[in-house]
Amino acid sequence: MLDWMTWEHIWILIGLMGQGIFMSRMVVQWWASEKAGRSVVPLAFWYLSVGGSLILLAYGIFRRDPVIISGQAFGIIVYARNLYLIFAERSSAGDENGGEPPSATK
Repeated sequence: MLDWMTWEHIWILIGLMGQGIFMSRMVVQWWASEKAGRSVVPLAFWYLSVGGSLILLAYGIFRRDPVIISGQAFGIIVYARNLYLIFAERSSAGDENGGEPPSATK
């Protein structure tokens, strides 16, 4: 039934899925900015960035494509660092407010 489905096809689907997740971060950011009436970068943006990048990195490794590998590997570092900074800020803000995070960051 799926005799035409090869590992190459499966990896193309994985790559397309990764690209879809990675692209969806921009839709999430746009929607959040429209809702807020100003430019904002929601937490979901960074999670989608990491998730999409990890999938695209796996795809790049499968394809042995140094351009994809280097671009996504560097991006993952940046996205993960942003998540770390967000949670470190929330943690310190929560400590300053008696353990309660500030309402602006919820």
